[in-house]
Amino acid sequence: MEFFEALKNRRTYYFISGKSTISDEEIIKIAENALLCAPTAFNSQSVRVAVLFGENHNKLWSIVKETLRKIVPPDNFAGTEAKINSFDAGYATVLFFDDTEITKGLQEKFPSYKDNFPIWAQQSNGMAQLIIWSALEAEGLGVNIQHYNPIIDDEVKEVFDFPKSWQLVAQMPFGLPTAGPDAKSVVPASERIRVLK
Repeated sequence: MEFFEALKNRRTYYFISGKSTISDEEIIKIAENALLCAPTAFNSQSVRVAVLFGENHNKLWSIVKETLRKIVPPDNFAGTEAKINSFDAGYATVLFFDDTEITKGLQEKFPSYKDNFPIWAQQSNGMAQLIIWSALEAEGLGVNIQHYNPIIDDEVKEVFDFPKSWQLVAQMPFGLPTAGPDAKSVVPASERIRVLK
């Protein structure tokens, strides 16, 4: 039941600090284990992860903020800036990517399934995200997930020198929680499952 307890306890924490309950090495080990454990269609293993600490973490959220500053009307920007600052206040960020070279290679090799490989790549990525999110939370960290792609993709690849074939999927800031998660409403499982015997 510990596995399901970890999943049940996984929540979205928007208010996080620049402190961690575990070492950078332990964080990296969580990311490595997630990549080794997360299933992938056709054993593609196309999920890529980058863990940004310190100045690199701050640099990412500066990119997000300045990108949005060009898009969001000035009268509405204060709320946007406060939100980005709450992510920047965290300890570190995990970036999730799909290596599209692998996904495209499988599309060419198995043309009958061509349209499904990008979908399956996203599913694999989501499983890696869930593993890392749950593992970090089990260590007492507050975590949330963001999706500022594709508007930040080009600059992120350029600034951090990521391969062009890496497609950004999600950004996961985390740190010691400074406030609890919002209340969560859940539709009962009995309303979402059909059992056929």
